[in-house]
Amino acid sequence: MCHPQTEWTATWPGAVHYVGPAHTRYLYSRHLHQWIEQHAAEYDAVVVHGLWRYTSLGVWRGLRRHKVPYYVFAHGMLDPYFRRAFPAKHLQKTACWLAAERRVLRDARAVLFTCEEERLRARRTFWPYQCRERVVGLGIARPEGDLTARKQEFYDSFPQAAGKRLALFLARIHPKKGCDLLIRAFARVASADPLLHLVMAGPDECGWRAELERLAEQLAVRSRILWTGPLYGSVKQGALCAADVLALPSHIENFGISVVEAMACGVPVLISNQVNIWREIESDGAGLAAPPNVDGMTALFERWLDISASARLRMRINAVRSFSRRFELEHFAREFIACLRTA
Repeated sequence: MCHPQTEWTATWPGAVHYVGPAHTRYLYSRHLHQWIEQHAAEYDAVVVHGLWRYTSLGVWRGLRRHKVPYYVFAHGMLDPYFRRAFPAKHLQKTACWLAAERRVLRDARAVLFTCEEERLRARRTFWPYQCRERVVGLGIARPEGDLTARKQEFYDSFPQAAGKRLALFLARIHPKKGCDLLIRAFARVASADPLLHLVMAGPDECGWRAELERLAEQLAVRSRILWTGPLYGSVKQGALCAADVLALPSHIENFGISVVEAMACGVPVLISNQVNIWREIESDGAGLAAPPNVDGMTALFERWLDISASARLRMRINAVRSFSRRFELEHFAREFIACLRTA
């Protein structure tokens, strides 16, 4: 649902229908399932993105009397991490699961996952769990334009980064992303290479940056860390091109768009084994993975620092190859369309 007057619709080739306001945190809209039921025959298939909002139940209600198939993209919302991290919220979701979401997944033509790890983890969260599973992947467009110019644009914006070896963190500044353990691990290895600097790029959504800067001060690496805030457009692309490696030690990451963005630019990645695409990346030789703790991240840095220049070059080449093979937008589109055609 989206209001037809929003600016981006001017360039969107499809129609956008506004079916009325939504209420409560559940985003209940009494008109949604009615509109879907009235217009179902106009569509070959319906795709639902996400769970735990009325959108999914509204689609289920609207299509119950129709043969139009619908698909549900889970987007990591069935990961067992949330059961451990937020037990009270998990109880609320369990009630919602029993009352609604289990039926939504059960009756979907397929529940779509971005990778095999996500599919397997989803089975461990709620019961009863019954659905038709399908891994279709996810993808981004290949970077275009003059990447050398964009790299220079990043240096123009942050001249202190020029001439350094950069380990780039590109994500929200949030405890879920493991920012604190990244800084601690970086402090352990910083003396091994005086040119190695850490770039922390991303929005500070929960006001955590000041505490992290104090941590860096205590560990004597504050001068070796560049805080850029959120990056966008060509400057963000330039940061990726300037990086020697991307580091993302998340405690949970369903896919990791920044990981794939780095690989598309030929940048190897150091990630936790809670980033769900870690198996594919390690098997392709495009990066290294370890548990999301200080020792694990330290080991990744040490392994990366110890490999030869030729081995780093191979890892860069492997990153681009892995991106092209698994994560490019056209690859995802083919898999997604093939899934829809099975209907």
